[in-house]
Amino acid sequence: MKKYKFALIGCGRIAQRHAEHIANNGILQAVCDVVKEKADKLGNEYHSNVYYSLEDLLDNEKDIDVVSICSPNGLHAEQTIKALRAGLHVLCEKPMALSVADAGQMISESLRANKLLFIVKQNRFNPPVIAVKHIIDEGKLGKIYSAQLNCFWNRNEAYYKTSDWKGTLKLDGGTLFTQFSHFIDLLYWLVGDVKEVRAKTGNYGHQGIIEFEDTGAVSLEFYNGAVGTINYSVNSYQKNMEGSITIFAEKGTVKIGGQYLNELEYQKFDNFEIKDLPPGNPPNEYGEYKGSMSNHDKVYENVIDVLDNKGIIATNAFEGMKTVEIIEKIYTEANRNK
Repeated sequence: MKKYKFALIGCGRIAQRHAEHIANNGILQAVCDVVKEKADKLGNEYHSNVYYSLEDLLDNEKDIDVVSICSPNGLHAEQTIKALRAGLHVLCEKPMALSVADAGQMISESLRANKLLFIVKQNRFNPPVIAVKHIIDEGKLGKIYSAQLNCFWNRNEAYYKTSDWKGTLKLDGGTLFTQFSHFIDLLYWLVGDVKEVRAKTGNYGHQGIIEFEDTGAVSLEFYNGAVGTINYSVNSYQKNMEGSITIFAEKGTVKIGGQYLNELEYQKFDNFEIKDLPPGNPPNEYGEYKGSMSNHDKVYENVIDVLDNKGIIATNAFEGMKTVEIIEKIYTEANRNK
């Protein structure tokens, strides 16, 4: 079996997780970050070639197979397009982009280059999420009536002050892009595409710290006729509280909860029960705070399966764009109401 060679762009916190699983599944040939200390540290740890600009990396590394993009959100589109034009497959961290226009261009470039574009949505691999997706696809829930998404986390001043890009409109984009795009993706994946939104947002606890909202209340209408809500905040006092999706349907009710959509909190179905779920991976640890479930091992296993065996991409670029589209709808509506 071929050992695929990867380049890693962006050597921040999430890059550590990527580097670990690249090394387990392939070869981390090169790393790149404009902050030399970060690139040097990761490169030395994995005995990789080190670069301080994407252009230099692409000019000098001629046998790379896949570029993993782990840079700030606002750089994803530009860097992905450059890698695709260099003839490389790309695995892009969430969010895919900060606009539908940029996401669409990324897809166009992948098609033009005849290269694959993978999007990281690791929460799709959470055991309770897989189980609920399975029963929905089998029709066991019948018609979905409504869905509620709750995202209540803590992101304090220190979280933003220790970063040179988080909290900025240009490179971060907003709370839904950085903290909760995984949750929006799962709402789309489980329930369906969103037709209309109504939204109100505000910055209540982060004035002078971030350039966008820290709280939002959203109502949704799906194309399949279901209705839903999204309630989110990064003002949960001192620690993360909850990340949950509750679905009310014709033949059952189910809630996936915990802090990171890692627990099956409630189920009541017509003549069956979800049993014996395997344990999920722990959440990503970032010092004072925790992020989403750490399923990047499964992300890279999927990349290898697709490249080796023509497997199915776990999250394709079109699905990544749909998440961006839903978030863009919410922000457009919220800004209109201000």
